[in-house]
Amino acid sequence: MTQVAIIILNWNQSKLTIDTIKSILSIKTDGFKYTIFVVDNGSADGSFSIFKKYFSKHKSVVLLETNSNLGYVGGNNFGIKEAQKTSPDYVLVVNNDVIVDKFFLKELLIVAASDKSIGLVGPKIYFAPNHEYHHNRYSKTDIGKVIWSAGGDMDWNNIFGSNRGIDQVDHHQFDFINFNLDFLSGCCLLIKTEIFSKIGLFDEKYFMYLEDADFSQKVKKSGYKIAYVPKSYIWHINSGSSTVGGNLHDYFLSRNRLIYGFRYASIKTKLALLKESFIRIMSSPFKWQKKGILDYYFGRMGKGSYPL
Repeated sequence: MTQVAIIILNWNQSKLTIDTIKSILSIKTDGFKYTIFVVDNGSADGSFSIFKKYFSKHKSVVLLETNSNLGYVGGNNFGIKEAQKTSPDYVLVVNNDVIVDKFFLKELLIVAASDKSIGLVGPKIYFAPNHEYHHNRYSKTDIGKVIWSAGGDMDWNNIFGSNRGIDQVDHHQFDFINFNLDFLSGCCLLIKTEIFSKIGLFDEKYFMYLEDADFSQKVKKSGYKIAYVPKSYIWHINSGSSTVGGNLHDYFLSRNRLIYGFRYASIKTKLALLKESFIRIMSSPFKWQKKGILDYYFGRMGKGSYPL
């Protein structure tokens, strides 16, 4: 029987997390078993006590506490390390702000098991109803069918990642298994456990953002394939755990883009990043964008200088 360890990270979002757990507890299992590891990442809102009330007697749910905010990366790594003690065949890392189709995990496992060279798979991800970026663009019949991600592409000249199909209504245009991707979204990743022994866990230098793109690159460079699986689908309450834009995004995306770019981009792009970063240090009106760039060059990784 295939064993899957499901990691769900919570930080001050108990209601969202509970809804996600309940959704996963309703999935159909056929040929596999799962355990949900709920990691409370140093919440200050009493989340862990609430989880104990709801799930302490549920055999499929394991409750864990980090006791401090380790970031998205550190928190998930904490859960993965605990899950590995149970020797699962796969680890599913999934956001705490999703609702899943009842067959989503079965479909991911079918593809992951179909080829030994496949190391990482991800589903089709829709915007949760009424959480689209552009509400007025869609008819009532479109709601719930607006794509958030069908895999990811990297603009290698500028080091900007984008989700395939984003904001498009699903008319089956992405209904094919796709291996030709730069990354899969960390919103939902099914990982063969053997991968961790080859490339390690998520890189904690990132703390949050672009760790999924980095992990995807490492999987590919280690000789494994990554695959988008359209028959598996979930709904994402976009930025349910963080606010779009703002200082946090300015800081971590500015810094982490440099980490990623200087690891994987061409020499030409690295030179362009170097030039661009010094221009932004001198002229950007955004304080935390400047701080993120400076922290990269001074080696302040992880949480860095950002106040959390």
